[in-house]
Amino acid sequence: MGQALSPANLYFGVILIIVITCVIAIAVIAFILGVRPKDLPVPEPESPFQHLDERKAAIYENLRDLQFEYRVGKLSDEDYQSTKKDLQKELAGVLAEVDKIKLALNGASRPAAPSVPAAAKPAPAKPTTFDCDACGAKFDKPLKFCGECGKPMKVTQ
Repeated sequence: MGQALSPANLYFGVILIIVITCVIAIAVIAFILGVRPKDLPVPEPESPFQHLDERKAAIYENLRDLQFEYRVGKLSDEDYQSTKKDLQKELAGVLAEVDKIKLALNGASRPAAPSVPAAAKPAPAKPTTFDCDACGAKFDKPLKFCGECGKPMKVTQ
């Protein structure tokens, strides 16, 4: 049928396969390790607001979760108000830090006006109330959908 391979030819073939495999492995390793830093793409500069935006989003999410748990009845009114107040203080701090960084980046030459605490400012009279036709809930702010039942809202005078 066919020619029988001599042990010398068989040995030479195995050695040749091993040598070729080693050369390919060395070439692959050299290629991977040989990437020069100048060949790498330049990373996008990190925004100075990125960590603050992430923190702000987390606080808003915590406030939404807190409101949901309160409406479901998992929290007492006292716990809800206390936790809400703490989260709002933390959010105010984050927003103040964002404003501070914006001023620093814009190079504002004039000093910022002294801030008056929200409790000291007189609350303007709100002639408009926002009522839900479906459930009767009242809101101070205009909403597209009711925060209680989720139905579309209408403005009433």
